[in-house]
Amino acid sequence: MSQKSIGVYNAAFPTPIVVVGAMVDGKPNWFEVAWVGIAESNMITLSVDMTHETCRGINQTKRLSISLVDESLLSRADYVGSISGKKTDKSRVFAYRLGESGAPVLTEAPVSMECELADTYQTDEISLLICRIIDTHVEEALLDEKGKIDYDRFKPIMFEPRFKYLRAGATIGPCFRPGKEYSKEVDNQ
Repeated sequence: MSQKSIGVYNAAFPTPIVVVGAMVDGKPNWFEVAWVGIAESNMITLSVDMTHETCRGINQTKRLSISLVDESLLSRADYVGSISGKKTDKSRVFAYRLGESGAPVLTEAPVSMECELADTYQTDEISLLICRIIDTHVEEALLDEKGKIDYDRFKPIMFEPRFKYLRAGATIGPCFRPGKEYSKEVDNQ
C-alpha cells in the first residue's frame, strides 16, 4: 500500500450531525453542528462560530440540547444550519419541550441530550464548547434489551468534509474480539 501526503487535512471524519438548541429571548433557537467530539463519557464537544444566534442563548443560559438526527429530520436539520436565527424565527421548525435543565429538547429526535456548558476553549477561528451531559432521551424503539442505544436500528446522519451527508452503517463485529484474534495469530508465530 502506498500513501500520498495531502498536507494539513483533518481526516477524523465522518462525525454525526446534531441539532443544537438553546433558549434565546424566551424562544428556542436551533442550528446544525457537524464538528462534534467526545471529551469523556459524560462530556461532548462542539466546534462552533460563536456568532450564531443559538450561541448567544447558550452563553446566556449555560444550557443547551444536542440532538442526533436520522433521515426523517435531515431536511429540517440542514435548514436550521443554512439560515441565520438573527434573520429568521426558527422556533417552530421542530416540536420541543423544555427539559428539566430549561433547555429546549427536540421531542421528535431519536436521541437528545440535555447539557450544561462546562467550559469554552477559544482558538483563532472557532470556539470549542465543552458540554456536560445532564440527561439523555432516546426513542424507546431504539433501545436494546439492556436499555442501550441500538445503532443497528438507529442510523444517525453523519457529515464528511466534502460536504456530504452519510448514514451510519451496520455493525461489523464486537469490540476487542479482533484484537484477541490477532493476539492468537501473533502468539502462534
